[in-house]
Order: sequence, then C-alpha cells, then structure tokens
Amino acid sequence: MSEPLIGVTTYLEPEARWGVWELPATLLPAAYPRMIQRSGGLAALLPPDAPERAATAVSRLDGLVLAGGADVEPGLYGAERDFRTGPPVQERDAWELALIRAALESGTPLLGICRGMQLLNVALGGTLTQHIDGHTGPLGTAGVLGTHPVIPVPGTLCASVIAEETPVPTYHHQCVERLAPGLVASAHAADGTVEAIELEGPQWALGVQWHPEMSDDLRPAQALVRASTARSVPARTPSGSIAPPRPTGVREGSRS
Repeated sequence: MSEPLIGVTTYLEPEARWGVWELPATLLPAAYPRMIQRSGGLAALLPPDAPERAATAVSRLDGLVLAGGADVEPGLYGAERDFRTGPPVQERDAWELALIRAALESGTPLLGICRGMQLLNVALGGTLTQHIDGHTGPLGTAGVLGTHPVIPVPGTLCASVIAEETPVPTYHHQCVERLAPGLVASAHAADGTVEAIELEGPQWALGVQWHPEMSDDLRPAQALVRASTARSVPARTPSGSIAPPRPTGVREGSRS
C-alpha cells in the first residue's frame, strides 16, 4: 500500500537567514513533516499561493495539515483588532482559507493545528477570542511551550483518536469564541477553553489547539494518515478492475 501524500501549509517570511544567505523564504518547522513521515505519510509543503489554485493543489493530495503560526486577521470574522493581536499575514490567510474550502468540498481529510484549528472555525463562520492567558509557556518566556491536559468529549472523532485525558504541548494566546455552524467542540482544557473541534457528520476534519508535532504522541497524525490512505486507495472489483469511487469522508469513530 502506497503512503498517502499529505500537504502541510507553511509560513512565508520576508527575511530569513541560513549560511551566507538572507532572503525571503518559505518556512516550516521540521517537526511538521517529520510527524507526517513518522506516521506513515509523505509530506509535501504548500507555501502561500493564489487562492484560485487551492482546489487544484488539494486535488493532488490525499490529506491536508494546516500548520500553526501567526494570528488570524480579525477582520475575517468581523472583529476589531486587539492591541495584543499580531500583525496580519493576509497572503497566508487567503491561501489557507481557500485550501480549507477546497478540502471540505472534495472530502479531503484535514487536520488543523493551533492557528489551523482557529482558521477552520473562521472559515465556517465562527469567531475567535483574541487573547487569553495561561496557554503559552512559563510566564515571561517566549518560544517555550507549556503543557496542560485536554479532556476529549466522548463519542467524538477526537475521542476516537485520543480517548483519555492527555497532557499536550501548547503555545497560543487565541482560541475559539463562537463555534461555527456545523462544527462541534470535541475536547476542552480544564478552564473550559475549546481544545479540539470537528465537523458534524462523516467527513474527517479535526482541529486541535495544541501542537502534536512537538510531542511523541503521533495519534492525531496517524489518524489523519489512516483516513487519507482509506480515501486514496481505490476499491477493486474481483476481476481486478478499478471500481467506481467510494463516497469520501467516512471516518473512524463517526457518530451514527
């Protein structure tokens, strides 16, 4: 069985330095592709591009990961900018919103991580709280992840992936405020913060507020790879010919 091809979104930075070079660069922490590779998939990086090309990109993928990163532009969900919200990344917002919509339309399995979960909520009409405390690293530090437990909601896709209360690596200051129509909250932190969201119905689409790529717990990525593998392998008739495509989006642990 061939490994599914999983696209992973990236940063686009105006200036980065490596060796003697200092140039604009497409960036992604190596932990993301390594997570996909360790989970049995092939990773393909998806730098920001013209939104109208998103459907073509998604059509060549078996699964999609929306990586973490900068704050989502508040105007996308009708809010004024909080002074603690980071600078806009409009090119990335537009590209990733188009990727989300293409993945949902095509039934392509999707995993949103941190910003990716927040953007999934915004794409479907939800809003964000622009600042909360207590979900980054130790007070007064930057770039150091914190850890706290998340509690899955029984009967959800998230609970089929991670059944028990689990400590997770975390670094974020924004979170879901109003959940979008068609989404359900499927895990929470002890303070009530929504830590996972997913689509109602059979399509495999999961967002997690934490950073699974920064831990040894591969279960979210492994579940994505399994869903992507099931979608990418065509059924065969007894004679060996390719059967008509199966309905997309049927996921493990879906509610009946």
